[in-house]
Amino acid sequence: MVRTDLYTPYDVNDFPLNEYPRPQLRRDSYRSLNGLWHFEIRKEKFIPSEKREILVPFSPETNRSLIHEEIPQGYYLYYKKEVSLEEFANKEHILLHFLAVDQVCDVYINQKHAYTHEGGFFAFEIDIAPYIKDNVALIEVYVLDLTDDSFELTGKQRIKHGGIWYKGQSGIYQPVFLEAVHKDYIKNLTITPSSRLDGYHLKLETDTKDRITIETYFNGKCVHRIETLNHEVFIPLEAPKLWSPSEPNLYEVVIKTTTDEVKTYVGIRLFERKKDDQGLMRFYLNHEPYFLNGLLDQGYYSDTYLTNPSDQALIDDILLAKRMGFNFLRKHIKIEAYRWYYHCDRLGMLVMQDMPNSTERQDIIFFGILAILGIHPKDSRYKLFGRKHLEGRKNYLRDLNRTLNQLKNVTSIFTWVPFNEAWGQFDSKKAVEIIKRVDQTRLIDHASGWSDQGISDYYSRHIYFTPIWFRKSKAKKRIASLSEFGGYSLKINNHIYQEDVVFGYKVFKDKDALMKALEKLYLKKVASKIKKGLSVLVYTQLSDVFDEVNGLITFDRRVIKVDEEKINEINAHLYDVFMEATRKKT
Repeated sequence: MVRTDLYTPYDVNDFPLNEYPRPQLRRDSYRSLNGLWHFEIRKEKFIPSEKREILVPFSPETNRSLIHEEIPQGYYLYYKKEVSLEEFANKEHILLHFLAVDQVCDVYINQKHAYTHEGGFFAFEIDIAPYIKDNVALIEVYVLDLTDDSFELTGKQRIKHGGIWYKGQSGIYQPVFLEAVHKDYIKNLTITPSSRLDGYHLKLETDTKDRITIETYFNGKCVHRIETLNHEVFIPLEAPKLWSPSEPNLYEVVIKTTTDEVKTYVGIRLFERKKDDQGLMRFYLNHEPYFLNGLLDQGYYSDTYLTNPSDQALIDDILLAKRMGFNFLRKHIKIEAYRWYYHCDRLGMLVMQDMPNSTERQDIIFFGILAILGIHPKDSRYKLFGRKHLEGRKNYLRDLNRTLNQLKNVTSIFTWVPFNEAWGQFDSKKAVEIIKRVDQTRLIDHASGWSDQGISDYYSRHIYFTPIWFRKSKAKKRIASLSEFGGYSLKINNHIYQEDVVFGYKVFKDKDALMKALEKLYLKKVASKIKKGLSVLVYTQLSDVFDEVNGLITFDRRVIKVDEEKINEINAHLYDVFMEATRKKT
């Protein structure tokens, strides 16, 4: 039986998620539009139906939305909100931001079509100033979500859900907000730490011809100030404080033009792949070998699905992982809220970022069997990999570029993962080339787990059912990564989505049995592989999700299934083993 009352402990009021939603580019002229909107579920796009209210930004399928209904396939969602804009009357541009709408939407302002957006994971903005009358905006949004019965990227959402596939959700599911700006405002920025670790590069997208002031602060003290007419500059920093998970130092940056002021931040850090003194390829952080020990993080919550119920929910997940001694999270098949990345940056949590992929195949186990046998088909075979339709391939490449652009300024992201377990994988060499053209500061795991094409930075394997082993020769060419393993399951009654369904890779009866198994897994089966070159671990997973009960914490975030202190001790031992394995020989 499916639980309909599985709530996280976080309070949700009538104006949810009202913290500034985009910390990487902040302005004072901000107004949240989260809260109650008029809502309808329509069989036909322009034919009205029952009038209701929904709590934005929660999808109508979720508990917190006030709707909590499955949307019939092919039906439209209709949102409406009237907004007074008197406070913005003296500004030339009024920007309406949607941070994610699933899947395809049309936006109307005062009954005029203003924008069409396709793709359910990405932010977009509309300058609505040309449509405004009498300082009032009537905002109407029509949404159609076909889930995986389309060529859009769906992540793990499926119409036929169960096991590793999750329930679909639709509509507005990330914050909506307004900001007003004068002409020649700063439209976008790119901020990149120098590979010499001596400052950062800043590129501004703006039409201003006036002087720009750039101020850099550390712990509230101005450490550099420059006035320039250039839109691309290098900002030197004297003996900068470097960023790492143990010392997440961030520099605050204030950028001023005649008509605009924005704030951002940057962490000075360097990610590299290079050999240690034993000739094994390792991940390096700020010129030092670094053991990557992480958790798979799906970013789902029992009462809000892909949306975080509160800002504190994001913080708590990150801090739980840190307390247990993990230093990175693999954000799995999802683009997360901007604030999640911000908290990773400021709290010190590295991020391995997946593309929110999709596939036309359902029998993905086929590729898993091939991988166990050491067979990796060429991913130019589009039909075999579930990518036979050109439209799906085009949408993927469109959204790959969107991902790189949307997350480019995140300090903590160290690796991009364009494909996972062959799901819709195609032309991965081309994907790697696209990523490298845009971003030369991060590493790439081109095919996590299966269907390795022998390129990019990692020799990446998923091992659940067979003994954990790596050829040392592989670690001499690429970083050896156990990019998924574990998945040990423990059912906690009254805290699971379906009482009669338990999905996981090995099931245990109680916490003691689970802890003993985890200790054996890490100390007996994994630790010995570090000396042979194993450098990356991704345990499945941080939290339960729907049928999956293999999380370290329950789906509703109310019960931690493991001994935090013991897990921390296990991880500390792994770091010691890695330090010994990579110690310079004298």
